Amino acid sequence: MPDIQENSEVIHRIEPETTGESDARFDELVRLLESGTNERLSRHLQSFHHSDLADAFGLLDRSLRKRLIESVKTELDPDLLFELEDHLRKEVTDSLTPEEVAEVITEMDSDEAVQVLEDMEEQERAEVLNSVPREEREDIEVGLAFPEDSAGRRMQTDVVSVGTNWTVGQTIDYLREESDLPEEFLDLFVVDENARPVGIISLSRILRSPRNTLMREIADETQVLVPAETLQEEVALLFEKYDLTTAGVVDESGKLLGMITVDDVMEVAREEFEEDVLRLGGVGEETIDDGVLQSSTKRFAWLLVNLATAALASLVISMFDATIEQMVALAVLMPIVASMGGNAGTQTLTITVRALATKELTSYNTMRAIRKELLVGLLNGLLFACLAGLITIFVFGESEQSSVLLGGIIAGAMVINMLVAGFSGIVLPILLNRWGVDPAVASGVFVTTVTDVVGFFAFLGLASLVLL
Repeated sequence: MPDIQENSEVIHRIEPETTGESDARFDELVRLLESGTNERLSRHLQSFHHSDLADAFGLLDRSLRKRLIESVKTELDPDLLFELEDHLRKEVTDSLTPEEVAEVITEMDSDEAVQVLEDMEEQERAEVLNSVPREEREDIEVGLAFPEDSAGRRMQTDVVSVGTNWTVGQTIDYLREESDLPEEFLDLFVVDENARPVGIISLSRILRSPRNTLMREIADETQVLVPAETLQEEVALLFEKYDLTTAGVVDESGKLLGMITVDDVMEVAREEFEEDVLRLGGVGEETIDDGVLQSSTKRFAWLLVNLATAALASLVISMFDATIEQMVALAVLMPIVASMGGNAGTQTLTITVRALATKELTSYNTMRAIRKELLVGLLNGLLFACLAGLITIFVFGESEQSSVLLGGIIAGAMVINMLVAGFSGIVLPILLNRWGVDPAVASGVFVTTVTDVVGFFAFLGLASLVLL
Protein backbone atom coordinates (compact mmCIF):
# COMPACT_ATOMS: atom_id res chain seq x y z
CA MET A 1 0.00 0.00 0.00
CA PRO A 2 1.42 3.46 -0.87
CA ASP A 3 2.48 5.76 1.92
CA ILE A 4 -0.40 8.21 2.44
CA GLN A 5 1.81 10.87 4.02
CA GLU A 6 4.38 10.60 1.24
CA ASN A 7 1.77 11.13 -1.52
CA SER A 8 -0.54 13.57 0.24
CA GLU A 9 0.88 16.59 -1.57
CA VAL A 10 -0.26 15.37 -4.99
CA ILE A 11 -3.80 14.51 -3.92
CA HIS A 12 -6.49 17.04 -4.82
CA ARG A 13 -9.50 16.42 -2.62
CA ILE A 14 -12.50 18.28 -3.98
CA GLU A 15 -14.96 19.18 -1.24
CA PRO A 16 -17.78 21.74 -1.25
CA GLU A 17 -16.56 25.11 -0.02
CA THR A 18 -18.62 27.70 1.78
CA THR A 19 -18.83 31.11 0.15
CA GLY A 20 -16.65 32.50 2.92
CA GLU A 21 -13.92 29.89 2.41
CA SER A 22 -13.91 30.45 -1.34
CA ASP A 23 -13.77 34.25 -0.93
CA ALA A 24 -10.97 33.96 1.61
CA ARG A 25 -8.86 31.83 -0.71
CA PHE A 26 -9.46 34.22 -3.61
CA ASP A 27 -8.63 37.24 -1.41
CA GLU A 28 -5.37 35.56 -0.45
CA LEU A 29 -4.61 35.01 -4.14
CA VAL A 30 -5.20 38.69 -4.87
CA ARG A 31 -2.98 39.70 -1.94
CA LEU A 32 -0.14 37.45 -3.11
CA LEU A 33 -0.46 38.68 -6.70
CA GLU A 34 -0.23 42.27 -5.50
CA SER A 35 2.64 41.95 -3.03
CA GLY A 36 3.56 38.32 -2.35
CA THR A 37 6.72 36.48 -3.30
CA ASN A 38 6.79 34.09 -6.24
CA GLU A 39 7.44 31.18 -3.89
CA ARG A 40 4.42 31.89 -1.67
CA LEU A 41 2.24 32.53 -4.71
CA SER A 42 3.33 29.22 -6.24
CA ARG A 43 2.50 27.33 -3.04
CA HIS A 44 -0.92 28.98 -2.84
CA LEU A 45 -1.72 28.13 -6.47
CA GLN A 46 -1.15 24.45 -5.70
CA SER A 47 -4.24 24.51 -3.49
CA PHE A 48 -6.46 25.38 -6.48
CA HIS A 49 -8.16 22.82 -8.69
CA HIS A 50 -7.68 23.81 -12.33
CA SER A 51 -11.39 24.60 -12.69
CA ASP A 52 -11.35 26.90 -9.66
CA LEU A 53 -8.20 28.61 -10.91
CA ALA A 54 -9.87 29.15 -14.30
CA ASP A 55 -12.76 30.88 -12.50
CA ALA A 56 -10.27 33.03 -10.58
CA PHE A 57 -8.73 34.16 -13.88
CA GLY A 58 -12.06 35.62 -14.92
CA LEU A 59 -12.46 37.60 -11.67
CA LEU A 60 -9.05 39.27 -11.69
CA ASP A 61 -8.35 42.58 -13.39
CA ARG A 62 -5.97 42.68 -16.33
CA SER A 63 -2.84 43.67 -14.37
CA LEU A 64 -3.22 40.88 -11.82
CA ARG A 65 -4.02 38.38 -14.56
CA LYS A 66 -0.74 39.30 -16.22
CA ARG A 67 1.24 38.31 -13.13
CA LEU A 68 -0.82 35.15 -12.67
CA ILE A 69 -0.11 34.16 -16.28
CA GLU A 70 3.60 34.66 -15.66
CA SER A 71 3.33 32.38 -12.62
CA VAL A 72 1.54 29.50 -14.33
CA LYS A 73 2.93 29.54 -17.86
CA THR A 74 6.29 27.90 -17.05
CA GLU A 75 4.52 24.63 -16.19
CA LEU A 76 1.12 25.34 -17.72
CA ASP A 77 -1.53 22.74 -16.90
CA PRO A 78 -3.31 21.71 -20.14
CA ASP A 79 -6.55 21.27 -18.17
CA LEU A 80 -6.31 24.86 -16.94
CA LEU A 81 -5.76 26.22 -20.44
CA PHE A 82 -8.78 24.31 -21.75
CA GLU A 83 -11.07 25.42 -18.89
CA LEU A 84 -10.43 29.12 -19.47
CA GLU A 85 -12.99 31.25 -21.30
CA ASP A 86 -12.01 31.93 -24.91
CA HIS A 87 -10.86 35.52 -24.38
CA LEU A 88 -8.83 34.54 -21.29
CA ARG A 89 -7.29 31.58 -23.10
CA LYS A 90 -6.14 33.96 -25.83
CA GLU A 91 -4.42 36.14 -23.23
CA VAL A 92 -2.50 33.10 -22.02
CA THR A 93 -1.54 31.78 -25.47
CA ASP A 94 -0.47 35.26 -26.58
CA SER A 95 2.09 35.21 -23.76
CA LEU A 96 3.56 31.90 -24.97
CA THR A 97 5.73 31.07 -27.93
CA PRO A 98 4.29 28.78 -30.64
CA GLU A 99 6.60 26.03 -29.36
CA GLU A 100 5.27 26.41 -25.80
CA VAL A 101 1.65 26.30 -26.99
CA ALA A 102 2.45 23.21 -29.05
CA GLU A 103 3.96 21.51 -26.02
CA VAL A 104 0.79 22.11 -24.00
CA ILE A 105 -1.75 21.05 -26.63
CA THR A 106 0.22 17.89 -27.38
CA GLU A 107 -0.79 16.71 -23.90
CA MET A 108 -4.49 17.37 -24.61
CA ASP A 109 -7.09 15.15 -26.23
CA SER A 110 -7.50 16.04 -29.90
CA ASP A 111 -10.93 17.67 -29.39
CA GLU A 112 -9.56 19.95 -26.67
CA ALA A 113 -6.56 20.89 -28.79
CA VAL A 114 -8.88 21.78 -31.67
CA GLN A 115 -10.90 24.13 -29.45
CA VAL A 116 -7.73 25.89 -28.32
CA LEU A 117 -6.45 26.32 -31.87
CA GLU A 118 -9.70 27.26 -33.62
CA ASP A 119 -9.77 30.72 -32.01
CA MET A 120 -6.26 31.60 -33.23
CA GLU A 121 -5.39 33.50 -36.37
CA GLU A 122 -4.52 31.23 -39.30
CA GLN A 123 -0.83 32.20 -39.32
CA GLU A 124 -0.47 31.73 -35.57
CA ARG A 125 -2.25 28.37 -35.74
CA ALA A 126 0.07 27.17 -38.53
CA GLU A 127 3.15 28.10 -36.47
CA VAL A 128 1.85 26.13 -33.50
CA LEU A 129 0.92 23.08 -35.59
CA ASN A 130 4.39 23.02 -37.15
CA SER A 131 5.79 22.38 -33.67
CA VAL A 132 3.34 19.58 -32.82
CA PRO A 133 4.54 15.99 -33.37
CA ARG A 134 3.28 14.53 -36.66
CA GLU A 135 0.83 11.95 -35.26
CA GLU A 136 -0.87 14.41 -32.92
CA ARG A 137 -0.86 17.09 -35.63
CA GLU A 138 -2.70 14.81 -38.06
CA ASP A 139 -5.41 14.10 -35.46
CA ILE A 140 -5.86 17.81 -34.78
CA GLU A 141 -5.99 18.69 -38.47
CA VAL A 142 -8.79 16.15 -38.97
CA GLY A 143 -10.96 18.08 -36.51
CA LEU A 144 -10.01 21.50 -37.87
CA ALA A 145 -11.03 20.41 -41.37
CA PHE A 146 -14.71 20.29 -40.36
CA PRO A 147 -16.99 23.33 -40.02
CA GLU A 148 -17.12 25.18 -36.73
CA ASP A 149 -19.84 23.99 -34.33
CA SER A 150 -20.04 20.60 -36.10
CA ALA A 151 -19.66 17.13 -34.66
CA GLY A 152 -16.37 16.78 -36.56
CA ARG A 153 -14.95 19.74 -34.67
CA ARG A 154 -16.13 18.40 -31.33
CA MET A 155 -15.06 14.79 -31.76
CA GLN A 156 -12.10 13.12 -30.13
CA THR A 157 -10.12 11.20 -32.75
CA ASP A 158 -8.52 8.90 -30.18
CA VAL A 159 -10.97 5.99 -30.03
CA VAL A 160 -10.67 2.34 -29.06
CA SER A 161 -11.94 -0.04 -31.73
CA VAL A 162 -11.64 -3.80 -32.17
CA GLY A 163 -12.54 -6.22 -34.95
CA THR A 164 -15.74 -8.25 -35.13
CA ASN A 165 -13.81 -11.51 -34.70
CA TRP A 166 -11.97 -10.42 -31.60
CA THR A 167 -12.77 -12.23 -28.37
CA VAL A 168 -13.28 -10.65 -24.97
CA GLY A 169 -9.96 -12.14 -23.85
CA GLN A 170 -8.09 -10.59 -26.79
CA THR A 171 -9.71 -7.24 -26.10
CA ILE A 172 -8.82 -7.24 -22.40
CA ASP A 173 -5.21 -8.19 -23.17
CA TYR A 174 -5.06 -5.43 -25.80
CA LEU A 175 -6.34 -2.82 -23.35
CA ARG A 176 -3.76 -3.88 -20.78
CA GLU A 177 -0.79 -4.00 -23.11
CA GLU A 178 -1.42 -1.19 -25.62
CA SER A 179 0.17 2.07 -24.47
CA ASP A 180 -1.28 4.34 -27.17
CA LEU A 181 -4.86 4.53 -25.88
CA PRO A 182 -7.00 7.46 -24.67
CA GLU A 183 -6.50 8.29 -21.01
CA GLU A 184 -10.20 7.88 -20.31
CA PHE A 185 -12.91 6.01 -22.19
CA LEU A 186 -16.11 4.18 -21.29
CA ASP A 187 -17.01 2.38 -24.51
CA LEU A 188 -15.32 0.46 -27.32
CA PHE A 189 -16.40 0.31 -30.95
CA VAL A 190 -16.62 -2.96 -32.84
CA VAL A 191 -15.75 -2.28 -36.49
CA ASP A 192 -15.77 -4.30 -39.68
CA GLU A 193 -12.89 -4.68 -42.15
CA ASN A 194 -13.71 -1.23 -43.64
CA ALA A 195 -13.56 0.50 -40.23
CA ARG A 196 -17.33 0.94 -40.18
CA PRO A 197 -18.78 0.58 -36.68
CA VAL A 198 -21.16 -2.35 -36.33
CA GLY A 199 -21.70 -2.02 -32.61
CA ILE A 200 -20.62 -0.40 -29.38
CA ILE A 201 -19.91 -2.04 -26.05
CA SER A 202 -19.23 -0.73 -22.55
CA LEU A 203 -16.17 -1.66 -20.53
CA SER A 204 -18.36 -3.04 -17.78
CA ARG A 205 -20.00 -5.53 -20.15
CA ILE A 206 -16.61 -6.64 -21.46
CA LEU A 207 -15.35 -7.32 -17.94
CA ARG A 208 -18.46 -9.37 -17.10
CA SER A 209 -18.28 -11.57 -20.22
CA PRO A 210 -16.35 -14.86 -20.63
CA ARG A 211 -12.96 -14.50 -22.31
CA ASN A 212 -13.85 -16.69 -25.31
CA THR A 213 -16.97 -14.64 -26.21
CA LEU A 214 -16.81 -12.90 -29.59
CA MET A 215 -17.13 -9.12 -29.37
CA ARG A 216 -19.75 -9.00 -32.12
CA GLU A 217 -22.00 -11.26 -30.02
CA ILE A 218 -22.18 -8.87 -27.07
CA ALA A 219 -21.91 -5.52 -28.87
CA ASP A 220 -24.95 -3.26 -28.89
CA GLU A 221 -25.98 -2.94 -32.51
CA THR A 222 -28.50 -0.16 -31.77
CA GLN A 223 -25.70 2.39 -31.54
CA VAL A 224 -26.19 6.06 -32.38
CA LEU A 225 -23.80 7.25 -35.09
CA VAL A 226 -23.38 10.94 -35.90
CA PRO A 227 -22.31 12.24 -39.33
CA ALA A 228 -19.32 14.54 -38.94
CA GLU A 229 -21.18 17.50 -40.50
CA THR A 230 -23.99 17.38 -37.90
CA LEU A 231 -24.44 20.60 -35.91
CA GLN A 232 -23.26 20.32 -32.32
CA GLU A 233 -26.62 21.35 -30.84
CA GLU A 234 -28.27 18.48 -32.74
CA VAL A 235 -25.69 16.13 -31.24
CA ALA A 236 -26.59 17.41 -27.76
CA LEU A 237 -30.26 16.67 -28.44
CA LEU A 238 -29.38 13.10 -29.47
CA PHE A 239 -27.46 12.56 -26.24
CA GLU A 240 -30.41 13.82 -24.23
CA LYS A 241 -32.97 11.81 -26.19
CA TYR A 242 -31.14 8.48 -26.09
CA ASP A 243 -29.30 8.90 -22.73
CA LEU A 244 -25.90 8.45 -24.39
CA THR A 245 -22.45 8.55 -22.83
CA THR A 246 -20.61 8.06 -26.13
CA ALA A 247 -21.51 8.41 -29.80
CA GLY A 248 -19.39 7.51 -32.81
CA VAL A 249 -18.68 10.13 -35.47
CA VAL A 250 -18.56 8.84 -39.05
CA ASP A 251 -17.76 10.23 -42.50
CA GLU A 252 -19.97 10.01 -45.60
CA SER A 253 -18.95 6.39 -46.24
CA GLY A 254 -19.76 5.38 -42.65
CA LYS A 255 -16.11 5.02 -41.59
CA LEU A 256 -15.44 5.72 -37.92
CA LEU A 257 -13.57 9.02 -37.49
CA GLY A 258 -13.83 9.60 -33.75
CA MET A 259 -16.25 9.86 -30.87
CA ILE A 260 -18.12 12.46 -28.86
CA THR A 261 -18.53 11.92 -25.12
CA VAL A 262 -21.03 13.26 -22.63
CA ASP A 263 -18.58 15.80 -21.16
CA ASP A 264 -18.23 17.36 -24.63
CA VAL A 265 -22.01 17.58 -24.89
CA MET A 266 -22.31 19.26 -21.49
CA GLU A 267 -19.91 21.93 -22.71
CA VAL A 268 -21.96 22.36 -25.90
CA ALA A 269 -25.18 22.74 -23.89
CA ARG A 270 -23.58 25.42 -21.71
CA GLU A 271 -22.25 27.32 -24.73
CA GLU A 272 -25.60 27.19 -26.54
CA PHE A 273 -27.44 28.40 -23.44
CA GLU A 274 -25.05 31.32 -22.94
CA GLU A 275 -25.23 32.20 -26.63
CA ASP A 276 -29.04 32.28 -26.66
CA VAL A 277 -29.20 34.39 -23.50
CA LEU A 278 -26.74 36.92 -24.91
CA ARG A 279 -28.48 37.06 -28.28
CA LEU A 280 -31.91 37.53 -26.72
CA GLY A 281 -30.42 40.51 -24.91
CA GLY A 282 -28.89 41.86 -28.12
CA VAL A 283 -25.30 41.84 -26.81
CA GLY A 284 -23.71 39.20 -29.04
CA GLU A 285 -20.51 37.70 -27.61
CA GLU A 286 -19.83 40.38 -25.03
CA THR A 287 -17.99 39.37 -21.85
CA ILE A 288 -17.67 41.05 -18.47
CA ASP A 289 -13.99 41.80 -19.22
CA ASP A 290 -14.66 43.76 -22.42
CA GLY A 291 -13.61 47.37 -22.37
CA VAL A 292 -15.98 50.32 -22.58
CA LEU A 293 -15.47 50.84 -26.31
CA GLN A 294 -15.85 47.11 -27.08
CA SER A 295 -19.07 46.82 -25.08
CA SER A 296 -20.49 49.98 -26.58
CA THR A 297 -19.73 48.79 -30.12
CA LYS A 298 -21.32 45.37 -29.56
CA ARG A 299 -24.50 46.87 -28.12
CA PHE A 300 -24.83 49.76 -30.58
CA ALA A 301 -26.32 47.84 -33.52
CA TRP A 302 -29.35 46.48 -31.67
CA LEU A 303 -29.88 49.74 -29.81
CA LEU A 304 -30.01 51.44 -33.21
CA VAL A 305 -32.64 48.94 -34.36
CA ASN A 306 -34.60 49.60 -31.16
CA LEU A 307 -34.42 53.32 -31.84
CA ALA A 308 -35.94 52.77 -35.30
CA THR A 309 -38.75 50.61 -33.91
CA ALA A 310 -39.44 53.12 -31.12
CA ALA A 311 -39.68 55.85 -33.76
CA LEU A 312 -42.26 53.73 -35.59
CA ALA A 313 -44.34 53.47 -32.40
CA SER A 314 -44.03 57.24 -31.88
CA LEU A 315 -45.24 57.80 -35.43
CA VAL A 316 -48.40 55.86 -34.62
CA ILE A 317 -48.96 58.03 -31.54
CA SER A 318 -48.46 61.22 -33.56
CA MET A 319 -51.34 60.14 -35.83
CA PHE A 320 -53.69 60.58 -32.88
CA ASP A 321 -52.30 63.77 -31.32
CA ALA A 322 -55.66 65.49 -31.62
CA THR A 323 -57.34 62.66 -29.75
CA ILE A 324 -54.77 62.81 -26.93
CA GLU A 325 -55.22 66.58 -26.62
CA GLN A 326 -58.96 66.04 -26.09
CA MET A 327 -58.39 63.65 -23.14
CA VAL A 328 -55.11 63.68 -21.19
CA ALA A 329 -56.08 60.39 -19.49
CA LEU A 330 -55.28 58.62 -22.77
CA ALA A 331 -51.59 59.55 -22.43
CA VAL A 332 -51.58 58.11 -18.91
CA LEU A 333 -53.14 54.82 -19.94
CA MET A 334 -51.33 54.23 -23.26
CA PRO A 335 -48.18 52.59 -21.82
CA ILE A 336 -50.26 49.99 -19.94
CA VAL A 337 -51.61 48.40 -23.12
CA ALA A 338 -48.23 48.38 -24.89
CA SER A 339 -46.37 47.09 -21.83
CA MET A 340 -48.78 44.21 -21.22
CA GLY A 341 -48.61 43.21 -24.88
CA GLY A 342 -44.81 43.35 -24.87
CA ASN A 343 -44.55 41.15 -21.78
CA ALA A 344 -47.07 38.64 -23.13
CA GLY A 345 -45.25 38.51 -26.46
CA THR A 346 -41.91 37.91 -24.70
CA GLN A 347 -43.42 35.01 -22.74
CA THR A 348 -44.67 33.34 -25.91
CA LEU A 349 -41.41 34.11 -27.70
CA THR A 350 -39.32 32.48 -24.96
CA ILE A 351 -41.36 29.27 -25.06
CA THR A 352 -41.23 29.18 -28.87
CA VAL A 353 -37.47 29.77 -29.17
CA ARG A 354 -36.82 27.00 -26.67
CA ALA A 355 -39.19 24.62 -28.50
CA LEU A 356 -37.45 25.36 -31.80
CA ALA A 357 -34.01 24.77 -30.25
CA THR A 358 -35.05 21.42 -28.76
CA LYS A 359 -36.92 20.34 -31.92
CA GLU A 360 -40.19 20.12 -29.97
CA LEU A 361 -41.90 22.45 -32.44
CA THR A 362 -42.15 20.91 -35.90
CA SER A 363 -44.37 21.24 -38.97
CA TYR A 364 -46.57 18.53 -37.46
CA ASN A 365 -47.64 20.53 -34.39
CA THR A 366 -47.08 24.14 -35.53
CA MET A 367 -50.74 24.95 -36.17
CA ARG A 368 -51.77 23.38 -32.88
CA ALA A 369 -49.21 25.49 -31.04
CA ILE A 370 -50.40 28.67 -32.82
CA ARG A 371 -54.03 27.94 -31.89
CA LYS A 372 -53.01 27.34 -28.30
CA GLU A 373 -51.13 30.67 -28.06
CA LEU A 374 -54.07 32.53 -29.60
CA LEU A 375 -56.41 31.04 -26.99
CA VAL A 376 -53.96 31.82 -24.18
CA GLY A 377 -53.72 35.39 -25.46
CA LEU A 378 -57.50 35.68 -25.66
CA LEU A 379 -58.04 34.30 -22.16
CA ASN A 380 -55.39 36.48 -20.55
CA GLY A 381 -56.59 39.42 -22.63
CA LEU A 382 -60.15 39.05 -21.31
CA LEU A 383 -58.98 38.65 -17.70
CA PHE A 384 -56.68 41.68 -17.77
CA ALA A 385 -59.20 43.67 -19.82
CA CYS A 386 -61.72 43.31 -16.99
CA LEU A 387 -59.09 44.21 -14.40
CA ALA A 388 -57.72 47.21 -16.33
CA GLY A 389 -61.22 48.41 -17.21
CA LEU A 390 -62.42 48.35 -13.59
CA ILE A 391 -59.29 50.14 -12.35
CA THR A 392 -59.72 52.80 -15.06
CA ILE A 393 -63.35 53.37 -14.10
CA PHE A 394 -62.36 53.69 -10.44
CA VAL A 395 -59.39 56.04 -11.00
CA PHE A 396 -61.02 58.28 -13.64
CA GLY A 397 -64.52 58.24 -12.16
CA GLU A 398 -65.10 62.02 -12.16
CA SER A 399 -67.50 61.63 -15.08
CA GLU A 400 -69.33 58.31 -14.88
CA GLN A 401 -70.11 58.10 -18.60
CA SER A 402 -66.62 59.03 -19.82
CA SER A 403 -64.91 56.76 -17.27
CA VAL A 404 -67.02 53.76 -18.37
CA LEU A 405 -66.21 54.51 -22.01
CA LEU A 406 -62.52 54.88 -21.13
CA GLY A 407 -62.59 51.57 -19.25
CA GLY A 408 -64.21 49.87 -22.23
CA ILE A 409 -61.61 51.32 -24.59
CA ILE A 410 -58.62 50.06 -22.58
CA ALA A 411 -60.36 46.69 -22.14
CA GLY A 412 -60.90 46.31 -25.88
CA ALA A 413 -57.35 47.41 -26.70
CA MET A 414 -55.99 44.98 -24.11
CA VAL A 415 -57.79 42.02 -25.70
CA ILE A 416 -56.61 42.98 -29.19
CA ASN A 417 -52.99 43.48 -28.16
CA MET A 418 -52.77 40.29 -26.09
CA LEU A 419 -54.10 38.32 -29.05
CA VAL A 420 -51.56 39.94 -31.36
CA ALA A 421 -48.80 39.33 -28.78
CA GLY A 422 -49.55 35.61 -28.65
CA PHE A 423 -49.71 35.36 -32.43
CA SER A 424 -46.55 37.34 -33.16
CA GLY A 425 -44.64 35.68 -30.29
CA ILE A 426 -44.96 32.29 -31.98
CA VAL A 427 -45.28 33.07 -35.69
CA LEU A 428 -42.31 35.48 -36.01
CA PRO A 429 -39.66 33.11 -34.58
CA ILE A 430 -41.07 30.24 -36.67
CA LEU A 431 -40.79 32.31 -39.85
CA LEU A 432 -37.29 33.53 -38.97
CA ASN A 433 -36.21 29.97 -38.27
CA ARG A 434 -37.53 28.81 -41.66
CA TRP A 435 -35.73 31.68 -43.39
CA GLY A 436 -32.44 30.59 -41.81
CA VAL A 437 -32.26 33.44 -39.27
CA ASP A 438 -31.57 32.56 -35.64
CA PRO A 439 -34.86 33.40 -33.85
CA ALA A 440 -32.98 34.06 -30.62
CA VAL A 441 -31.22 36.97 -32.29
CA ALA A 442 -33.96 38.83 -34.10
CA SER A 443 -37.32 37.82 -32.65
CA GLY A 444 -37.36 39.99 -29.53
CA VAL A 445 -37.09 43.37 -31.20
CA PHE A 446 -39.72 42.53 -33.83
CA VAL A 447 -42.22 41.14 -31.32
CA THR A 448 -41.82 44.22 -29.14
CA THR A 449 -42.31 46.48 -32.16
CA VAL A 450 -45.49 44.69 -33.19
CA THR A 451 -47.03 44.83 -29.72
CA ASP A 452 -46.11 48.50 -29.26
CA VAL A 453 -47.48 49.59 -32.62
CA VAL A 454 -50.65 47.48 -32.38
CA GLY A 455 -51.19 48.46 -28.74
CA PHE A 456 -50.99 52.18 -29.41
CA PHE A 457 -53.00 51.95 -32.61
CA ALA A 458 -55.77 49.84 -31.04
CA PHE A 459 -56.06 52.03 -27.93
CA LEU A 460 -55.93 55.39 -29.66
CA GLY A 461 -57.98 54.17 -32.62
CA LEU A 462 -60.80 52.98 -30.34
CA ALA A 463 -60.60 56.24 -28.41
CA SER A 464 -60.98 58.23 -31.61
CA LEU A 465 -64.04 56.22 -32.62
CA VAL A 466 -65.75 56.18 -29.23
CA LEU A 467 -64.87 59.46 -27.50
CA LEU A 468 -64.71 61.95 -30.36
